[in-house]
Amino acid sequence: MSQHYLYPLFNPRSVAVFGASTREESVAGVIFRNMLEANFQGKVYPINPKHDVLLDHTCYASIADLPEVPDLAIIATPAPTVAPILEACGKRGVRYAVVLSAGFREMGAKGIAMEEQLLEVAKKYGIRFIGPNCLGIQRPAIGLNATFALGKPVAGELALVSQSGAICTAMLDWAASNGIGFSAVVSSGASADLDFGEILDYLANDPATRSIIMYIEGIRDARGFMSALRAVARLKPVVLVKVGRHEAGSKAVASHTGALVGGDDVFDALLRRAGVVRVNTITQLFSSALALSSRVKPAGNRLVIVTNGGGPGVMATDRAVDLGVRMADLAPETLEKLNAALPFNWSHGNPIDVIGDAGAERYKAAVEACLADRGIDGVLVMLTPQAMTKPTEVAEAVAVVAKSSDKPVLTCWMGEDQVAAGRMAFRNAGIPYFKTPEPAVEVFSFISDFYENQRQLMQTPGSLSLQAEPDVEGARLIIEGALAQGRHILSEVESKALLSSFHIPVAQTLIARDPTEAMLMAQQLGFPVAMKINSPNISHKSDVGGVRLGLSSGQAVRAAYTGMMTEVHKHQPDAKLEGVVIEPMLSRANAREVLVGMISDPVLGPVIAFGSGGVDVEAYQDRAVALPPLNSYLVRDLIKRTRVSKLLGEFRNRPAADVDALESVILRVSEMVCQLPWLSELDINPLLVDEHGAMAADARITIVSRPPNADKYGHMAIHPYPVHLVSHWQVPNGTNVTIRPIRPEDADMTQTFVRGLSEETKYFRYMDAVQELSHAMLVRLTQIDYDREMALLAVIEVDGKEVEIGVARYASNPDQVSCEFAVVVGDDWQHQGIAHKLMDVLMDVARSKGLRVMEGEVMKRNLGMLKLAAGLGFRIEPHPEDDGIKRVIRNL
Repeated sequence: MSQHYLYPLFNPRSVAVFGASTREESVAGVIFRNMLEANFQGKVYPINPKHDVLLDHTCYASIADLPEVPDLAIIATPAPTVAPILEACGKRGVRYAVVLSAGFREMGAKGIAMEEQLLEVAKKYGIRFIGPNCLGIQRPAIGLNATFALGKPVAGELALVSQSGAICTAMLDWAASNGIGFSAVVSSGASADLDFGEILDYLANDPATRSIIMYIEGIRDARGFMSALRAVARLKPVVLVKVGRHEAGSKAVASHTGALVGGDDVFDALLRRAGVVRVNTITQLFSSALALSSRVKPAGNRLVIVTNGGGPGVMATDRAVDLGVRMADLAPETLEKLNAALPFNWSHGNPIDVIGDAGAERYKAAVEACLADRGIDGVLVMLTPQAMTKPTEVAEAVAVVAKSSDKPVLTCWMGEDQVAAGRMAFRNAGIPYFKTPEPAVEVFSFISDFYENQRQLMQTPGSLSLQAEPDVEGARLIIEGALAQGRHILSEVESKALLSSFHIPVAQTLIARDPTEAMLMAQQLGFPVAMKINSPNISHKSDVGGVRLGLSSGQAVRAAYTGMMTEVHKHQPDAKLEGVVIEPMLSRANAREVLVGMISDPVLGPVIAFGSGGVDVEAYQDRAVALPPLNSYLVRDLIKRTRVSKLLGEFRNRPAADVDALESVILRVSEMVCQLPWLSELDINPLLVDEHGAMAADARITIVSRPPNADKYGHMAIHPYPVHLVSHWQVPNGTNVTIRPIRPEDADMTQTFVRGLSEETKYFRYMDAVQELSHAMLVRLTQIDYDREMALLAVIEVDGKEVEIGVARYASNPDQVSCEFAVVVGDDWQHQGIAHKLMDVLMDVARSKGLRVMEGEVMKRNLGMLKLAAGLGFRIEPHPEDDGIKRVIRNL
């Protein structure tokens, strides 16, 4: 596997520090001293024309005077000098920089202009940089401390990425006193060039990093951020704290969904689909860092509490219930073990109260029994100092037992002086320890959320469900017609027509423009009827007297029409009134009123909302949100996260609602969001759901214009599974072959395919003696981001199961113009045109993504692959660094 393009930034062999001096208040001077004190393994070059020598190191007047081209430039000089310095770096051949200087975008128009100049210079010379206005970066394992933080960083396996330099310094200070080390510390600052997405992409591939904590204030590129976040979360736990809401969160909205769903809801939905855990406070981030540094990784959220005090056990239980942590049920065999080891008056349940006089042996027996119970995912061990308690002995015994199991053990030694040595024992053993129960339970909750969110991450829904195909073209014509008239709010009739085109059941709707027409339409539909005002300017009809229900005669309809027009005009005199909508009264006595909607977040794209419906929807504040595309698993999760879900089963003599019909409607809305990028807001409120099905009683949709050549799924944070790329083909011997994009569930099939390759084929493909793929490699190869990479499988059916016979893949390079490819076909299926066919389809996909160059590396003695490449129009060139490898390149 080729080296990540940011490798030299995080692993430089030489560093130039601009502005280094002996002044104590000099930021660059602090950085230079930090580099020396950290024992940087490479060379450090101070640059300052005012000095000849700094701290016994030769000081250079400019970058041109250095004896070599440094891998990394550290710039901490006044803002107006940064662009000229970067220009000089570019001319010398420097390709990476960290800009700590402040005074750019945060200072207004002048600062913005300087930042844009900085970006122009960087682009001109191909320089990638972190900053400006940041603390810098650390790589403790190699002695890289390019920050102005005090103290010597400790190496570890935890990476910290933060937009706030102040948070970085606080985390570093806290970590030092808690024995926690870092694989990397990155203060991204203003992220003018490198942002979260690319930094996370590097950390995902960094073998020194096992888990990541993040502090986020805002993001710019939702697709890039989501793509990188999902990629790293597939391999490593990620915990983050997100503060602040973007300005659009408070914008005026035209729908109930828009009023209900804020920016924070959307960000939470994004994190659930990314497989990431969110915490709410810096304290919780500290605690999570402690747990992650101890490799705490529960497989579920069933917790047992072992304590020598009833009160603390109840406190911990209360917090667990608040957070949705399941208090584990003790298995019969566990109860037997506990009965044998504990006094007769122990609690006989969870929490396990081992009684106040419990010593090390009693604690040890209780914890061992719990760790052996398959129904328990984690253990919280608590102790309060009592007259007969020996906290340190107990801590040492618990530490030994904890090391014998893969299940997480968290500890809470309450008190101070008497338990300090016990906490130190846990610290030395690498076991998370806390002073009070609540943070301990919170950390277990946050880390166990990782398990559930990983299941969300594995979901790869397509843009269309397996239901009847929608009339996308008809829906598009409705939208284009409204936009052509300058309208961005569809009428109720248009909104329902849009729903009908995606096979969502709607109530029959007719428009009447005078009292007599209203009466005739009501008679046609049959009494009783409902009447609603028809206006593009009114969102909440009942608020302005624009709804009449249960009209049971022609006379009542005529009178209601006249009265409604008068009342609505009184409430909203400037509204354009276009008559009324007449609908039959839906006599569904057992119906539950729910809301299904969507809103397009300006940063993160569309989200789908579900919750309680009706006119009081904002008051109930019962909603859950999810990022599309959705499948049945994700829809069921969305529904169960609301209070109204409890009313969908049998309730007070009402039969259970048809949840399948409800799921179908939400899946259809997901299809609409994927296929209709013009949608801005959508409300189905109420959606009536009963034992007979689901029906949209009212609907409102707002739309926006879209560039004609925009990426089909460019409006979405998560690219749908590209079902449109599935095709069928036949090899010359008549075998039917399906070519389709890879899915996460193909991991076992992919492993079997690789195991079945000959040693030579494996070596030619992976350029290494690979026997089988590691878990990390399988994840990386099967759980891909369809927006920036593609893997196409060739599969056949054998005994009703798919069998992989070949695969071709590409991954986009950072320039977003070129990509690297690889292809391999099973030995028994070679020389039948499969590789050629896979490559033809793969190149078509790459072209459709705007890629212009495809390139790859082929071993010199892999003559078959070189022949294939030549036949496909690739140029074959020598490799600049390895005579045994050829470069193959083709313009698309």
